[in-house]
Amino acid sequence: CRTEGIIPAIETAHALAGAMKLGKELGPEAVLLINLSGRGDKDVQTAAEYFGMV
Repeated sequence: CRTEGIIPAIETAHALAGAMKLGKELGPEAVLLINLSGRGDKDVQTAAEYFGMV
């Protein structure tokens, strides 16, 4: 299943992954604030090629 949503820049995606990991460690009561920057739409072709989707 593929859905549309926020497309972070590749660099920002690393921060999101780290926040997800940290959130699991801190538990459901934790509040995390993440600032997204960059335009992931510019990285879509690069990512698609890397993952063999094109």
